[in-house]
Amino acid sequence: MSLALIPGIPTLGPTELIIALVVILLLFGAKRIPELARGLGSGVREFKAGTKEGQLEDKQDKEKNDDKPASEVRDDETKLEEDDATVKAEKAEQNRS
Repeated sequence: MSLALIPGIPTLGPTELIIALVVILLLFGAKRIPELARGLGSGVREFKAGTKEGQLEDKQDKEKNDDKPASEVRDDETKLEEDDATVKAEKAEQNRS
């Protein structure tokens, strides 16, 4: 009994991997596979860059809020809560329509 990464789906051995690669080669062709790999690689790079950018923005926002006096931070939180309440009210009104 072997441990599977995904329950219900058995692990793939070397023979199954070779067969899968041959099928992929036949389906897409030798010229198309590098293009697909390049597209996949650029998508992964864009995703990583986006997550890094998001983390930097979060860090900058946190530093910005740390520099503010406590009263200003509370005012910002109150404004966000009011915006949330407004959005909820608008959604409720749309559901009634």
